[in-house]
Amino acid sequence: MKVRITNGMLLALVMNVIYAKAIGITQGIIAREVASDMWISTLIGMIQGMAVAWLTARVIQMDQGTSSVIDLVGKLAGKWTGKLIAAVLLVFFTGAFATVLVTFTFHLMDYFLPEAPVILFVVAALAVGLYGAYHGIEVMGRMAFVGVFSILILNIFVMMGSINEFDVRNLLPVLDSGMAKTVWASRHFDTDWSLATLMISVILPVVKKPQRWGRVSAVSILFAGLSVVIWPLLESGVLSAEATQEYIVACMQLARSAHIGLFLHRYEMIMIAFFATSSLIQIMMCLYCASLCASKLVGVKDSRYLLIPTALLLGGTGYWVVADHLRAMIFTVDYWPLFAVPTAVGVPLIALVLGLLRRAKRTAV
Repeated sequence: MKVRITNGMLLALVMNVIYAKAIGITQGIIAREVASDMWISTLIGMIQGMAVAWLTARVIQMDQGTSSVIDLVGKLAGKWTGKLIAAVLLVFFTGAFATVLVTFTFHLMDYFLPEAPVILFVVAALAVGLYGAYHGIEVMGRMAFVGVFSILILNIFVMMGSINEFDVRNLLPVLDSGMAKTVWASRHFDTDWSLATLMISVILPVVKKPQRWGRVSAVSILFAGLSVVIWPLLESGVLSAEATQEYIVACMQLARSAHIGLFLHRYEMIMIAFFATSSLIQIMMCLYCASLCASKLVGVKDSRYLLIPTALLLGGTGYWVVADHLRAMIFTVDYWPLFAVPTAVGVPLIALVLGLLRRAKRTAV
């Protein structure tokens, strides 16, 4: 029997896929461009993501929801065009895995295990990712509910521990960087929802109730964005934007500053405990989606046969990126948005245009 997941699982997966990197690396990057307006930039990115997620779902529905975007393009424009899209998406998920690994590694290495070799984190990430991807989308969907619970608890704890130190004057003046610059900075958060929307384009055919796909896809980006935007608000209001700019993993510094009462201090371990589930689900979904794309590319029906080769590709690329701090940040800040955002927007648009052309041709005949 074909595996099916609920729309609730899809929503949970999207929230987890966006959350970990968005609060970990992304906000510090945005702060370096637009300072205290980083929360506005994140909200702008969220709105853009909702539109693309809705469009992606509607495109998949063009084929009665039976085909992923790869299969859909293959039907509309030929087998080799579908394989080309599969290759592009494989490259995308490989790059996405590298950025996720940057977040995962720097969280643990910089704050807990500074003497540990990078390869240790890469192997650990791949081991967990392989375990989840092998057991399939339904298992990861159920794990995602645990991740959503962790996201909620972590946000509540950080708000409780930071609210007494919050100074709204640190958010002023609003739009000090200018509207154009603030919108442009949203491209960094766009890379986070890009992973979610392209994941949707690959796994949506196994989600139940196709009539709800468009709404659920958009709402999932909304919920993910709202869970993320709390962090730039608190980072600006508690640490100040100037301090946030100085850290690669700004959320960990906020966790260090948070405390409840006299006894509950040093949130780092609390944060890692609740952050880990979301981060590991990101890793699992990158590997799972990459193996699906690889299976479409080479013509293998069961993507599990390609998990090991795909893991070697993703792990090797991720290790090369993460092994050098400077290279990791240059890749994440400068190069990744230039590929990720056009791919996330362009792939569903290509499928939409091909579908409309096919429909117009049939109408003309």
